[in-house]
Amino acid sequence: METLLSMSTKELSKLEVMQRLSKKQMSQKEAGEILHLCTRQIKRLLKRYKKQGAVGLISKHRGRKAANRLSESVKKQSLDLMKTKYEGFGPTLAHEKLVEKEKLQLSVESVRKIMIEEGLWKSRKLKKVVAHQLRERRACFPGTARQGRCGELVQIDGSPHDWFEGRAESCVLLVFIDDATGKLVELQFVDSESFFSYAQSAENYFNRYGKPVAFYSDKHGIFRVNQSSSGSGEMPLPSLDAPCVNWIFRSFVPIRHKPKDAWNAPTKLCKTDFPKKCAC
Repeated sequence: METLLSMSTKELSKLEVMQRLSKKQMSQKEAGEILHLCTRQIKRLLKRYKKQGAVGLISKHRGRKAANRLSESVKKQSLDLMKTKYEGFGPTLAHEKLVEKEKLQLSVESVRKIMIEEGLWKSRKLKKVVAHQLRERRACFPGTARQGRCGELVQIDGSPHDWFEGRAESCVLLVFIDDATGKLVELQFVDSESFFSYAQSAENYFNRYGKPVAFYSDKHGIFRVNQSSSGSGEMPLPSLDAPCVNWIFRSFVPIRHKPKDAWNAPTKLCKTDFPKKCAC
């Protein structure tokens, strides 16, 4: 009864050369040049072919499990942790926690492969790198003429995350960053990224530092008017008790929108004299 053999392209080439070599149609030197092997290896392959036939040319490692494979116990333990304790982590961060905290021995690529197989992570195609021209920070040194650059432009953004690692509900961290110095000037945990939360953070910032020339933000829906009919009239503001919150949005503090995925895009600022402190 004939048996079907599974052979790779390289093994089929060896079979063809061994058949011609056994029929004295080529020399061992010519066979070595075709297969990129030395004469000693050609003799060994020919001897195995004459004894076992085509089966002798198939790799003995095929179908065998790798000696350095990841054990099933480690794989199961790491998978349970990634679904519970480290839920929402990416492969790199999850690998760091598994190695440092749980003392598991596995590579970051093993973690990535497990997460993709279980649907915890989606592999991404490499994006084309786009070079953005960096925007030089405004100088801010004590005792210099340009010290007034501090507080002119403030970057604002929100970051939703499980900041308390399950000890509390997921929330949003609002961040205000001074563009000239890179200093974190306002941090606040809020339930959601909304007008009211930004207004409260802005009130805290104004009471501490005064009014900036402009805010610098992404194109979030709360920073732009999405209603087509709103251009015909003034958009009503929410009724808030804090007078400083009403003051900021009624005094038209400019909000500059940053390009997608770029904090360092150039921004032009108007040289308008603004009050140093909040009038509320």
